[in-house]
Amino acid sequence: MPSRTLDPNTRLADEGALFHHYRATRDAAARDELIERFLPLARSIALRFSSRRDTLEDLLQVATIGLINAVDRFDPARGVAFSTYAVPTISGEVKRYFRDRTWSVRPPRALQELALRVDAAVAELTEDNRAPTVAELARKLGEPQELVLEALHAHHARYGISMQAQLGSEDDGAARLEDRLGLDDAAFDVAEERVVLERLLRMVTERDRRVLRMHFELDMTQREIGDVLGVSQMQVSRIVRHALQRMRLGAAHSEELLARA
Repeated sequence: MPSRTLDPNTRLADEGALFHHYRATRDAAARDELIERFLPLARSIALRFSSRRDTLEDLLQVATIGLINAVDRFDPARGVAFSTYAVPTISGEVKRYFRDRTWSVRPPRALQELALRVDAAVAELTEDNRAPTVAELARKLGEPQELVLEALHAHHARYGISMQAQLGSEDDGAARLEDRLGLDDAAFDVAEERVVLERLLRMVTERDRRVLRMHFELDMTQREIGDVLGVSQMQVSRIVRHALQRMRLGAAHSEELLARA
């Protein structure tokens, strides 16, 4: 039996009647048929927004959600074609997906939206492998150059890169990103030593801690410390020696307890 879709007038009439029927009854079968009929429209919009970083499958799912929302909300009594209503609805769903789901780092929403506009303008203005300048993009979008430049920088925050990403051909045994970024951070050792030192300093008196700070941190001589405390240089030397001895004994005791644990 020949398909009714061969006749455009019959098709439009059938769709109009189907929308009226679904609007009045919320019949699930009518809804499924309408969604199936307009899936090519959703696919064409998904293709328009697709790029090498965004899989077409994900965009098709998002566009289909927009199509379902359009079918559910469309009122045929308003006298407009369904496609006129559906295109901005589906496109809006895809744009929200880009805005809310594809950013590894979330800049302010206004900057996100401008970054997407800049991205589209770059694709439109690129000619003969020459990327447009910031000034050309600003004229195209009617935005200040400073904002366009900020949006270009923000665009790099949209996608994350795996630490296991290959930096060349896998066949060539190329290094991974983590191999280039992994460095020994001496600050971890310093932080650990400071924690140990703070614990050991609790084993001496407040005066001892003050003397040790002036001697080792402020690099004061024993004579200068003695002048501050009103004691002799020899007494300062004795304070430093006894304080360090108590701290060494405390450290040795802690290591012994750890060894027994």
